[in-house]
Amino acid sequence: MSALALILVLISVILDVSGQLLFKIGLNRLEAQGIDAGRHFWLALARSPWLIGGVASYAVEIPLWTAVLGLLPLSVAFPMASLSYCGVAAAAYFVLGEKVPARRWLATVLIAAGVAVVAGSASAAGVVS
Repeated sequence: MSALALILVLISVILDVSGQLLFKIGLNRLEAQGIDAGRHFWLALARSPWLIGGVASYAVEIPLWTAVLGLLPLSVAFPMASLSYCGVAAAAYFVLGEKVPARRWLATVLIAAGVAVVAGSASAAGVVS
């Protein structure tokens, strides 16, 4: 796998995780302000800098992801994108202070191992250079 492809995948994963964090932080802030469902909620959500940041994160990720797809087969790129699940679990624990049970950590490790298998098998088969 080329260094460029790997770097773009990692940046894409970081942007995906960042977007999810920003969405969650924005919703937590609205909840803390007592803003619940209804028209006011949607207006507050649309004006939330956290939500806007999350959307911006995804907007930057789209062209990066299309570049990844230009460099790697989908059967390699998409499994690698699942590293976002690992990043979100870690960020939820370290940034948001969420409790992540041992079984969820195990699942996260299994996802990362699966990504390593996909990436290693693709490189070994000469699918990517």
